[in-house]
Amino acid sequence: MSILQYPFERTMPEFGDTMEVASGVKWLRMPLPFALNHVNLWMIAENDGWCQVDTGLTWDTIKAIWNELLKTHKLTRQIVTHYHPDHIGLAGWLQQQTGIDLWMTQGEYVSALAFADGAGSYHVDAMIEMFRYHGLDRKRLDAFKLRGNVYREGFPIMPSSYRRLFDNQVIRIGNHDWRVIVGYGHAMEHVSLYCDTLRILISGDMLLPSISTNIPVIAANPRDNPLQYFLDSIQRYRELPEDTLVLPSHGRPFIGIHTRVDQLEEHHRNRCNVLLAVAIEPKTASELLPFLFDRDIMDTHQFMFAMGETIAHLNYLEEQGRLKRIEEDGIVRFCVL
Repeated sequence: MSILQYPFERTMPEFGDTMEVASGVKWLRMPLPFALNHVNLWMIAENDGWCQVDTGLTWDTIKAIWNELLKTHKLTRQIVTHYHPDHIGLAGWLQQQTGIDLWMTQGEYVSALAFADGAGSYHVDAMIEMFRYHGLDRKRLDAFKLRGNVYREGFPIMPSSYRRLFDNQVIRIGNHDWRVIVGYGHAMEHVSLYCDTLRILISGDMLLPSISTNIPVIAANPRDNPLQYFLDSIQRYRELPEDTLVLPSHGRPFIGIHTRVDQLEEHHRNRCNVLLAVAIEPKTASELLPFLFDRDIMDTHQFMFAMGETIAHLNYLEEQGRLKRIEEDGIVRFCVL
């Protein structure tokens, strides 16, 4: 299998600095207070200012960086790839500071509202109940309860309106057309942006160069099959030229878009094979999680991702008819057919 190329392997912007990666496109790195310690934001020249793609988490450190940047960078609008707080967190705050419109898909805007408000089954207790159903121990469940709605902390100000983006919509930003590519699995209606003239894809979290995108099942749709949606979605990137410069939300910009799709397919195929090899006897998602993640995940934030993704792989294999679901005493287990 081919390897990825990293055009900026020896240089990257410091946190809060910008670096040009193509004509009229800037790379802006922001710090994060997590194990994944950064998020990449992108700025596209537009008229006499900049179209901002993603915003960073609501965090005083990032606000301070933005306060300095806004002295030299006029923002014309903001496009948000998806509802996760490191991407949309400061959208409301930036709108307050600059008056710029928010552009995103309806699925992502509504998801942000639902998670922030804890509407329906988009609240912590529903997630805890789903994890209990999948065998998670009381100590872990109590840790999630104590943690509360951290989504609201990372995204406390929601813009009261937005401009809707659609799949395959072409929007003019500055001197170039950018096509919206909506993907599924990581989020509800995740936006990537492709410019054929520049041969650039702003991939968001759909294509990351060195880690696999988290693909979770959420409590509002516990029998969902997001892994299938994700694998179907990334096939669309095969339509783009192999020499496309991919600008991801985490990690370095890279070239080798088809290669990365191949790698992700192999990664999830291998993970499924691990589960099939272990689930000879009925096991819960909690019991199977350590086989998918070969490190001790102590952090509650990361454990939430791992649990949601383990369930996603089990639902995927059940949908394929390769695992059966066994419900007994309020707990679900999975076993090879």
